[in-house]
Amino acid sequence: MKQFDVVIVGGGMVGQALALSLSKQSCSIAIIEPNNPNPSLAEDFHTRVSAITPKSEKLLKDIGAWEKLKRKQAFVATEVWDQNSHGNLGFSATDEGLDYLGHIIENDAIQSALYKSLQVTEVKFISAKVNDLTKLDQGYEIELDDQSSINCKLLVGADGARSKVREIVGITTTDNDYQQKAIVCNIESNKDFESTTWQRFLSDSIIALLPLGEHKASIVWSAENCLADELLQLSQSEFAKRLSAGVEYRFGEFSVVSPIQAFPLIERSSTEYVQNNLVLVGDAAHNIHPLAGQGVNLGFSDVIELSGQLLSNSKPLGDYSVLRQYARARRLDNELMAKTMTGLNWIYKENNEPLRWLRGFGMNLINETPVLKSFLQKHALGNL
Repeated sequence: MKQFDVVIVGGGMVGQALALSLSKQSCSIAIIEPNNPNPSLAEDFHTRVSAITPKSEKLLKDIGAWEKLKRKQAFVATEVWDQNSHGNLGFSATDEGLDYLGHIIENDAIQSALYKSLQVTEVKFISAKVNDLTKLDQGYEIELDDQSSINCKLLVGADGARSKVREIVGITTTDNDYQQKAIVCNIESNKDFESTTWQRFLSDSIIALLPLGEHKASIVWSAENCLADELLQLSQSEFAKRLSAGVEYRFGEFSVVSPIQAFPLIERSSTEYVQNNLVLVGDAAHNIHPLAGQGVNLGFSDVIELSGQLLSNSKPLGDYSVLRQYARARRLDNELMAKTMTGLNWIYKENNEPLRWLRGFGMNLINETPVLKSFLQKHALGNL
């Protein structure tokens, strides 16, 4: 039976980033991933993208993946405006003395760059699914669907929001079903997106525009299920008209240049991040509303914290006290972001007159208060 120091279940962005980070040490690592861990990049942009913060950028540079990214779009500002109030809110890189606030990058591009970086390490990829897990005195035995088994000292669940690892070991979750869907697609516009991410709060939904180029963007339209289902029934040209109107034709007429897809929005938080010889990272531990595009950044922050704890500690791999330090360090930040997104979603869903006025007043107050605005911006950039 093969023995590894660390087995990571899940070969997505977070799982591969953790493997790269830990590969600096002399420990044996395996990644279990039944799907293709190295997605190919088509000429056209993929619809699933992330807004990568400078903190996440530093991690990707430190582990050697950043320079392998084939395409990325820097953004220098974020603009938010509200349909039902006079509120506007803008963040700018120059306010913090930065060249940019982050980069919009396709998830597949990030994963492909991580995979290429892993090719010069001893990390082993195992193409299989996990059937069962057995707790050993000092680790886990992992039974795979090809009838083989492997052992490890530390088992990492990086297998997403529907984590099989989490399910098998009996870690429960607290769930908040928003009864919404996020509709995603790529668009082209008549006017330049000005290297800026844009968010428009409507009375019944939220539209986010994430620039991929001067006249190209990825969109996330978060809407109640009934509205989302209505939008998904539209032709691409009809959808583009609704989207253009939704942002007040600020960028002229849109055209849709990719398939239109949707996925349900559910906030999910694991009641435990760690057990003896086991740890959850990324969406397996926490899954939030995509309102601010922070999901993968939280996962990368998990990687930074966990690898730092493991690499700086002399205790045996999988030691519960070490894993608990990781859990304590990350839970507060993750849950604060989750509750903030839930609160913002509620605030912008409610449209009675007093709350609309208060919402607009609050946005303008933040916009005109440099200290408060800087605090919020630093938090979003991962600098707090």
